[in-house]
Amino acid sequence: MSDAAITLRRARPDDAADYARTMGDAAVYPWLLQLPFPSVEAWRARLSEVAAPDRAEINLVAEIDGRFAGSAGLHQIQRLRRRHAALLGISVAPEAQHRGVGRALMQALCDYADGWAQILRIELDVDAENLRAIALYESFGFRREGLHRAYAMRGGVYTDALSMARLHPQPARIGWPTEA
Repeated sequence: MSDAAITLRRARPDDAADYARTMGDAAVYPWLLQLPFPSVEAWRARLSEVAAPDRAEINLVAEIDGRFAGSAGLHQIQRLRRRHAALLGISVAPEAQHRGVGRALMQALCDYADGWAQILRIELDVDAENLRAIALYESFGFRREGLHRAYAMRGGVYTDALSMARLHPQPARIGWPTEA
C-alpha cells in the first residue's frame, strides 16, 4: 500500500472476505478476541445483520488505494439502563499498521458517538500487553478502569486485559429559551 489518503466508509456484506482475512491474520487475531481460521460466511452474515436500517450500531472500513486497511465498530448496548453506552472494536490489517488507519477510525467513531449517536460512554477491553493500542485509546481520552486477570487465552497462555472507557467530553444539553 502506498502513502495515499485513508478513506472511510460503512462496512458492507461484500467486505466479509477482507474481514476474515484480517481477523484471521496471525499478527492480528491474537490481540483481539478472535480465533484462527475465521469464516467468510460468518462475517457476511454478521455484516448483513449490522447493515439493517434499524440497527443503532455502525461498522466502518478504512481503505488505502481502494484496498481494505482496517475496520472498527461501535455496538450500542441495548439494555434499557445502558443505552447510553457502546462497545468499541477495532482492527488494522498488518500491511496498513503504523499508517494512521487506527487513528482515522477512532476519530470517526468518537465523532459519530459524540455528535450523532447519543452515546455518553464508549467502552472497550484490550489485552494488557497491547501497548500500542492502549496508547491510541488514551490519546482519545479513554481511561483505564480495571484489570481483568486471566481474561482470555492467547497462544495457550491466559492473558490479562484492561477495561477502558471514554465519556463524552461535552455531553449534550438542552438549550432552554430564556424568558423575556
